Amino acid sequence: MLALIMAGGEGRRLNLGEKPLVSIAGRPMVSRVVDAFREAGCDPIVVASCRTPMTITWCRVQGIECCRTGGAGYIEDMTEAVRIIGEAGPLFFSVSDIPCVNAGIIATIEAAYHAAGKDACSTWIPSDLVKSTPDSMPYHEQIRGTEACPAGINILRGDRIAEPQEEVQLLLNEPRLAINVNTRADREEAELFFWTHPS
Repeated sequence: MLALIMAGGEGRRLNLGEKPLVSIAGRPMVSRVVDAFREAGCDPIVVASCRTPMTITWCRVQGIECCRTGGAGYIEDMTEAVRIIGEAGPLFFSVSDIPCVNAGIIATIEAAYHAAGKDACSTWIPSDLVKSTPDSMPYHEQIRGTEACPAGINILRGDRIAEPQEEVQLLLNEPRLAINVNTRADREEAELFFWTHPS
């Protein structure tokens, strides 16, 4: 399955340059996310924009496929990328600022998607797991009686990208997805995670 890694935002709150390239334990965040999808058997494509020109250059140097969009916003760039790539089937969409994601989590999401038999899959984590600063993950919803936050990984069909899709809501009790790097405090949490989980 193709995996579009959304990397078109400036990262103003973090204020450390282009957010996808911010180093976490010695590696750019986007590199960690790309590798996790590769290890899960997916084909990652980084979706960058005019707001992240250095990320586009980094992808070229690393030999990573990159799709350049207009930078109008997350949903707009996602829709534009699907149209550029021309994929009609299901695709992963992932934010680039969840550096602790791994191949096992991705495989779990893909298996749940196929088992559900629906057009889409959204991934959620219990809000009490979130270690990021409150404004990093401000949106909450009740998922089967649990207050939850979106984890930043979804599966959607390309041929229906501009319309609502029936989805399965997957709730994962997964601390790795609870670190979403939007501020310097979030970055410190991610650094601490890798120092305490070196493998």
